[in-house]
Amino acid sequence: MIAVLTADLIDSSLYDEEVLKLVLDTLTSEFKDITTKYGEKTVRLDIYRGDSFQGIIKDPEEALIIAMQIKAAINRIHLKKTKKSKTYSKIVDFKIAIGIGTQSLEREAIAESNGQAFQFSGRTLDEMKNENRKTRLKTEIEDINEEFDTSFFLLDTITDKWSTASAEVVYYLLRDLKEREVAAEINISQSAVNQRKKAAGWEAIALLLARYRKVITTQYNDGK
Repeated sequence: MIAVLTADLIDSSLYDEEVLKLVLDTLTSEFKDITTKYGEKTVRLDIYRGDSFQGIIKDPEEALIIAMQIKAAINRIHLKKTKKSKTYSKIVDFKIAIGIGTQSLEREAIAESNGQAFQFSGRTLDEMKNENRKTRLKTEIEDINEEFDTSFFLLDTITDKWSTASAEVVYYLLRDLKEREVAAEINISQSAVNQRKKAAGWEAIALLLARYRKVITTQYNDGK
């Protein structure tokens, strides 16, 4: 079993050239970082059409945290040059569908690969285009689909309220930095990191990441 991520930037046709370039540069950087961390045999991520991306993740229990790292990296983007304590509303976001299933064909170009996981991911993203949802999961197991449909709806509700400053703190927490390390990275106090962490709903997000990992690992790695 594998996980496939398929994502579209929201309202990308409205972005000016500077924003779109920053988005694509950010995605390229994050893909390199994630691939280095997990290995090229485990994770492949590609940009296609200029405003979308797709990924193959051989360890499906890692799919949500990878999706969240990419989301936080994109959500922290802003163009304003002001004091470090200033926060802004997000200017960039995307819809992402995670499909977990089998793979029947893997080509050099991810978009040319095929299988159950690709179909689940692609069709789910198509269904999301007319929905006010940003994160969905589709597997062949309805109990898992139902649990995470509710959980991901709540996740969307939390992340929709992120400022760029909140997203930035979450981004570094997802990369396993401690509060003091995040503070040093972005040059703010540890108490400010803690405040942004709470405002971002980090504790709820961390619990969801742990629950997702446990359910997917149990279902697909431990045996049934």
